[in-house]
Amino acid sequence: MAGMNNSRRGGFRQRESRSPREEKPVMKYGPSTVAVLTVVRESEMGAFLDAETGRTNDDILLHKTQQTEPVHIGDQVKVFLYLDPKHRLTASMRVPRLKEGQIARMRVINVTKDGAFLDVGAERGIFMPYAGMRGKLQIGEVVWAKLYTDKSGRLAVTMKVEDEMRRASVKAVDVHKGQMVKGSVYNITDSGAFMLTTERYIAFIANKEMQEHPRVGQELEARVTYVRPDGRINASLREAKEKALVSDADKILMFLQSNNGRMPYCDTSSPELIKGKFKISKAAFKRALGHLYKDGLIEMKDGWTYLCD
Repeated sequence: MAGMNNSRRGGFRQRESRSPREEKPVMKYGPSTVAVLTVVRESEMGAFLDAETGRTNDDILLHKTQQTEPVHIGDQVKVFLYLDPKHRLTASMRVPRLKEGQIARMRVINVTKDGAFLDVGAERGIFMPYAGMRGKLQIGEVVWAKLYTDKSGRLAVTMKVEDEMRRASVKAVDVHKGQMVKGSVYNITDSGAFMLTTERYIAFIANKEMQEHPRVGQELEARVTYVRPDGRINASLREAKEKALVSDADKILMFLQSNNGRMPYCDTSSPELIKGKFKISKAAFKRALGHLYKDGLIEMKDGWTYLCD
C-alpha cells in the first residue's frame, strides 16, 4: 500500500513537472481580406509582412510579382490576402477595385456547386455563396453584385442588390413613351425583369412584354411604355404594335408563299399552336390576319388560310 501511494505521489509530481505544451498563436488575419501591414524584412523573393503574431514564421510573403510598386522595410502596405496553391497565406497589392457595400458589374470567373467566384480586380476572385446568386451563372457572364464582409470576416459578393440599386438610381425625367433605353438586368422575379439603364433609371419589364426571358446580367434595349409617378419606368422588349403588325403580317405572308399559298392556321387556331409556329401571341396573329384580310391579300375557310389570287 505504501509503495502504491508513493507511486501515485511520484506520478502526480512527474505530471506536474511537465512543461505545458506551447500553443500556436491564432492568426489575426485570414484569406479573402484586405489589411494594412508593415514590411519587416526583404528577400530575393520579395518582402515579408508582419502578421502581428509575434512569430517571424508567420510573416506573410508579398512576392515581387504581386507588388504594384517597390516596397521597403518599415513601409505600411495595403494588401489583399489569399491562400497560395500550398494553402499558405500570401499577400498581393492588387486589392478589390470597390469598397465594401459598393455595387458594380463583375465578371464570373468560376462556378462551383457551392457558388461562384467573381472578378473584383483583386489577385484572386471573390467567392459568392449559392444563397447570393440570381439564377444559374455561367463563366464569362457579367452581373451586378455587391462586395461585403461575411460572418467569418472574409470578403464576399452577392447579387442581392435591390436596396443598393434603389439608392443608386435616379428618377426618370424628360422620358417619353416609345423612347428606347439601354441597360442591364439585375434581378428577375415571377412578374418580370428589373434593369438599370445607362441613365440610372430603374426599368421594369413585365413577362408579357418579352418574347424570351433574359438572363440576369444581360444587356438589353427596351422601349418605354409608361413613366411612373415614382420616377421608375415600365418597358417592353416587344416592338410597338404598329411596327409589330407589319412585321407579323410579313411573317405570315412569307409562310404562305413558301407553302403553296395555304396554311392550316386561322383565327380559330389555338394560342399554343400559333406560339409554336410563329413565335407570336394569338392576339398578334389575329391582328396580322385582320390586316391582311382587310387589304384583300388572304381569305380564310374551314380552318385554313389562303393567299388570294
